[in-house]
Amino acid sequence: MSTKKGKATSINIGISDKDREKIAKGLSGLLADSYTLYLMTHNFHWNVTGPEFNSLHLMFMAQYTEQWNALDIIAERIRALGHPAPGTYREFVKLASIKEVEGVPRAMDMVRHLVAAQEATARTARNLFPLADAANDQPTADVLTQRLEVHEKTAWMLRSLLED
Repeated sequence: MSTKKGKATSINIGISDKDREKIAKGLSGLLADSYTLYLMTHNFHWNVTGPEFNSLHLMFMAQYTEQWNALDIIAERIRALGHPAPGTYREFVKLASIKEVEGVPRAMDMVRHLVAAQEATARTARNLFPLADAANDQPTADVLTQRLEVHEKTAWMLRSLLED
């Protein structure tokens, strides 16, 4: 709910309060996974070494840039549903299904971590579809579709690097 002069303003967008809350909670998990994936990808961009340095460095930059732009879309959908978007590391760690990577892995291990993180983020997005569908929430479904397309394609491209 938004407030104006201390009074709550009701939201009547055709989605019940209960459904908006459930969807916002699910989107908060997607935002946490997305932010964790963004940070992992940016970290790997900074720290990649080895014979594939240039191609991975540039690929990771394209990926973290796309991910960065997606964070706003997800957070703003949460806000449009009338709920605060999580925005601290503490909240993200609690909500994310992706765990942080310790240290600096070798280049191809970075790729493996990113495949797993991309797939985890895709699963998080996919798991929200039943809530969005049940609530007739097409804008959230649209965000989920867009994110799934990116995460599935990126996971495929990263997996391709691991093949002989």
